[in-house]
Amino acid sequence: MSTATSLMTAEEYAALPDSFDSPTELVKGVLIKMPPPAPRHGEICSNVVYVSRGYLEDHPVGRIVCNDSSIVTERGPDTVRGPDVAFFSYARVPKGPLPAGLLTVSPELIFEVRSPSDRWSDILAKVAEYLRAGVITVCVLDDETKSVHVFHADRPSQVFASSGQFSVPDILPDFQIPVARFFD
Repeated sequence: MSTATSLMTAEEYAALPDSFDSPTELVKGVLIKMPPPAPRHGEICSNVVYVSRGYLEDHPVGRIVCNDSSIVTERGPDTVRGPDVAFFSYARVPKGPLPAGLLTVSPELIFEVRSPSDRWSDILAKVAEYLRAGVITVCVLDDETKSVHVFHADRPSQVFASSGQFSVPDILPDFQIPVARFFD
């Protein structure tokens, strides 16, 4: 005899109290505990936020969120992911304080930092999930190779090496920085 397990909705997930023992995501209605990120992971994320915020100060076209802010990527059963860093344009989410709870739109741009234990097959599955949800571009920062892998729904992926310049002109015009700045 099997016992049926009820699946959690994105709204039920969002209503859970904050938990400081372990980060979580909701995957196809099931709560998944994730290992806490290492300090180096957080350092790279803060570098992304720092250089992005500098650009947005001069080009007020949107906002950056971080700290695993919830993104609904699938419904029925629901999946809620927490990207490391995400950009929402003011066209998708108007200026002003973000509303409490889940947003009903996807960000245009997501940055994920690859942890040493992350398998590329799992990363690529998550990238595909983000793209299906309406994210335009997903960037995976790989500290091991000091490179940025950029994925789009409608064209081939790109790899920006540590010696190169990173840009996403279709989302952040005139934003260009040395790849190495993400890993400083």
